Amino acid sequence: MLEHIAYALALFSLGMYVVLDGYDLGVGMLSLAAGPERRREYGEIVATAWDANESWIILAGVILWAGLPGVYAVLLPAVYLPLIAMLASIILRGLALEMHSAAGGYRRGWALLFGWASLAAAVCQGLVLGTLLTGPGRRGGAFTGGAFDWLSPYSVLCAAGVVALYLLAGTAWLQDKTAGWARPRARRAGRSLLAVTAVSALALGLLLPGADPQPFRLGEPVRAVLFWLAVAVAAGAAAVAWYGFGRRPDWRPFAAVATLTAAGLLGLTALTAPVVVPPGLTVHQAAAPHSSLLFLVLGVGLSMPFVLAYNAYAWRSFRGKFTDQVERPLPPLRTARHAPAAPPAPSGAARTVLRRALLVVLGVLVTALAQDVFGGVAHWIGPLGVTLFACAALAAWIAGDRRDTRSGYFDAEPGAEHTP
Repeated sequence: MLEHIAYALALFSLGMYVVLDGYDLGVGMLSLAAGPERRREYGEIVATAWDANESWIILAGVILWAGLPGVYAVLLPAVYLPLIAMLASIILRGLALEMHSAAGGYRRGWALLFGWASLAAAVCQGLVLGTLLTGPGRRGGAFTGGAFDWLSPYSVLCAAGVVALYLLAGTAWLQDKTAGWARPRARRAGRSLLAVTAVSALALGLLLPGADPQPFRLGEPVRAVLFWLAVAVAAGAAAVAWYGFGRRPDWRPFAAVATLTAAGLLGLTALTAPVVVPPGLTVHQAAAPHSSLLFLVLGVGLSMPFVLAYNAYAWRSFRGKFTDQVERPLPPLRTARHAPAAPPAPSGAARTVLRRALLVVLGVLVTALAQDVFGGVAHWIGPLGVTLFACAALAAWIAGDRRDTRSGYFDAEPGAEHTP
């Protein structure tokens, strides 16, 4: 039971990443064809939520590593090169985005790095997906293939399809978030990319039975109903997106593209489950021991609502059309409560650093013990103790920061008056 919950959490995290981070990767790729002003505008639009979007791929990686180690052991060696390239691209992309945003004006080098890194990340993700669908060579739970097995015709076609899908999502997002994205232009670009995405999906679907070594059991009633229902939903969402490009309301194409993407992922899952790595590695075979699964499901499952809340808060805070192209710099931070020019007392700063370092060290120690705790082999501390310590540490951190706030350490307006 727990292994299927972990599998569902991994699929949910991957789906959220593709839907959310797909559009900002698409915006980054679209910036390569835009002018200087548009490039900066696109970067500022993506900067509102890119870090929250990429949190989902971290959750997916944690689930695969701790909950489905059999998948991790086979898939990771098979895609070392594209995976490392993808991680490097994501790092460079975030660096370029933040540096360009902080520059106060257009910087061609940072803008181009943001665009090309977005393209590289999308291509690498498509190569990884294609390798997973075609089945890495394995024997007894270990990878036995070569270093370049990921570079197959089907993987390359899959990379092209992922790029087209992300460009489509980026176009839909730009129609929703920008005032200068003319509707006739959005109609032409969106419908062209939708046609390319549909052709790519059709080609990948027709070629999948020959590329995937496992047989598809569409003769099973439940599997067939779920698969064709997902196909029908994806087709309906594509029709809505086709009609919505270039028309009001501006949010409709992106909602349709997100629905199309989610339906496609669900259809692929219905076609292949419970096999996670073709031709025959199932969820049950790849799962970790019960204690590890329990710890993972509790830890990741409890953290997901916070990531969702962060996504919702970012979307609500930056709803509407993008207007301000330049981020206003913050004024200097205050350093004391009643004397703005005086630095904080060294003893106070030392206490803050010491308190936070101690909390971090204790948190790491408790995390290291937590798996054994939930596995029932701990002697000094139990699950209730872990929970109480976590709440106490969080309360201590918040109390310390509130005290520092009252002292004026975090005040961004030097002339502001403080109330006791």
